[in-house]
Amino acid sequence: MHIHVVSPDGEAKFWLEPTISLANFYGLTKKKLNPLRKTVERHKNYLSSTLLI
Repeated sequence: MHIHVVSPDGEAKFWLEPTISLANFYGLTKKKLNPLRKTVERHKNYLSSTLLI
């Protein structure tokens, strides 16, 4: 299961299972990816349960 994160600067794809990992990205720097990853980690349970519906 994965999610796409879109921002004005670019996009990123994160795998949620088995662990959160960055699949690919474009237009984003590592400095901008870190807060996005932390947000995904914080909300993993919600995202996983919502995406299963």
